[in-house]
Amino acid sequence: MAVLLLAEVTDGALALDATAKAVTAAAALGDVTVLAAGASAAAAGAEAAKIAGVSRVLVAEDPSLGHRLAEPTAALIVSLAGDYEHIVAPATTDAKNVLPRVAALLDVMVISDVTAVVDGSTFERPIYAGNAIQTVKSSDTKKVISFRTATFDAAGDGGSATVETIGAAENPGLSEWVEDKVAASDRPELTSAGVVVSGGRGVGSEEDFKLIEGLADKLGAAVGASRAAVDSGYAPNDWQVGQTGKVVAPDLYIAIGISGAIQHLAGMKDSKVIVAINKDEEAPIFQVADFGLVADLFTAVPELSEKLG
Repeated sequence: MAVLLLAEVTDGALALDATAKAVTAAAALGDVTVLAAGASAAAAGAEAAKIAGVSRVLVAEDPSLGHRLAEPTAALIVSLAGDYEHIVAPATTDAKNVLPRVAALLDVMVISDVTAVVDGSTFERPIYAGNAIQTVKSSDTKKVISFRTATFDAAGDGGSATVETIGAAENPGLSEWVEDKVAASDRPELTSAGVVVSGGRGVGSEEDFKLIEGLADKLGAAVGASRAAVDSGYAPNDWQVGQTGKVVAPDLYIAIGISGAIQHLAGMKDSKVIVAINKDEEAPIFQVADFGLVADLFTAVPELSEKLG
């Protein structure tokens, strides 16, 4: 079976971690062709060709494909769909914008946030904030799938796939780029960071959230937040981890002042090692933590930061 995988390309650069993890998932379905699309995508295509498990790379460069516009990208995928049984992508913000349009144009369902491949038609995905696993079997001739990359290991390098340049499909003209506003940060990107330090409602204020940021900077970590912290104005929306935020699975996740509501656990429980700091020894976060410290965060965090250097 042939698989078309939409690579994550931003401003001409390949999001290697997300794409490589999606390759691991897609390889269970058949031969993987990676599509690198954008106003500039040649360098991303060349990098994708080095991922182990990729048999072919298609590079589509056109101004209409820039700025992550979903409609021209969906039109391009649909124009290529005849050669593939599975159309897949990592479950990123961009893919969640593109894949529903692809599915609608093909008149098939979207199977989102897949965490395991049973066979070519059967997949597993979490439901009820991760408290249950749903097995989905599709009879559609084309399967449109997004993979929750946090549950897959990244494919290695050493690949030598062929790279082919293709043209863009006709632009539907349904949207146009106006401007991008991107927050600049020296910290790692939250969904791909190896270490994440998150704060919750217990931090108490936006000013005190600097304790979380300081510890993260000591560890070279990304900063996360619970929905309660975001809703209270302590942290920006793009730091939110959870069912309605970002799903992360770092090597180390440090939860500070987070009680462990089920919605938050759904976004981080696949982390390799979980450390929790909370003064409430009955907090649900301790049920999933590998290491727990019952302490006042305003004492524990400064002391930890001091010991780190």
